[in-house]
Amino acid sequence: MMIRMSNRIRGRRQLVAVLIVGVCTLVGMFASASYAGAYSQSYYQVYYQSYYQGYYQGYYQGYYQGYYQGYYQGYYQSYYQSYYQSYYQAYYQSYYQSYYQTYYQSTYDVTFSGSVTMNSNLAVTNSISKGSGSFVIDHPLDPENKLLYHSFVESPDVKNIYDGVTTLNENGEAVVDLPEYFEALNSDYRYQYTALDEPAPDLYIKEEIENNRFTIAGGPPSAKVSWQVTGIRHDPYILANPIEVEVEKGPDALVEQGEYIHEGYEEDSE
Repeated sequence: MMIRMSNRIRGRRQLVAVLIVGVCTLVGMFASASYAGAYSQSYYQVYYQSYYQGYYQGYYQGYYQGYYQGYYQGYYQSYYQSYYQSYYQAYYQSYYQSYYQTYYQSTYDVTFSGSVTMNSNLAVTNSISKGSGSFVIDHPLDPENKLLYHSFVESPDVKNIYDGVTTLNENGEAVVDLPEYFEALNSDYRYQYTALDEPAPDLYIKEEIENNRFTIAGGPPSAKVSWQVTGIRHDPYILANPIEVEVEKGPDALVEQGEYIHEGYEEDSE
């Protein structure tokens, strides 16, 4: 009887011990899980959020975006704008517009069948052929209501005209100075002169043009003389491209034989 009771007590103690061990084990497991969870979350926040996000923001946003903005947007766009827009467009404008358009415009003949008005300067490096020529300005005496036309001075020669007024010295002579380029540009000189305010029947050209000057003599002291000198161009261009005064009509002329540039001759030929 006593042995049976002792066995029961021992069994109950073992059961309690097992229960205590189990409870401790469960408590330990829960504690470990709580610690692991807390440690894991702390580690995640500290390492991942701090280090990884810091790395991401520091490296990617800082370095990569800085590199992109600094290099690509700064260097590449600056290179594009400075090289492409400046050099390429300048090259395009200077080469294409200047050379190509000049070549295109200068290579092809243009015929205008109507009136043409230009509101800017016109520079022509070769010859101009025309039916007539004049300048037109607002009339000096009535600029609001009238225009004033003057015709060109025409000549079969490529003639330049120089004139002026000089005063004779006490010996009745005057040296007239012409432009420094006069003799380089002109040849075949012609002279005209006349006294002003008083007669001077003995006026003459004492010395013809030399070193771009000539001398008038034979007049009264202090008399005024109006003079005019003309010369024929002999510069390289005009010598290489002389004006043909009379040209046969035909394939190489403005019109064929039997055709007319201007009206009015048909009736005379009938």
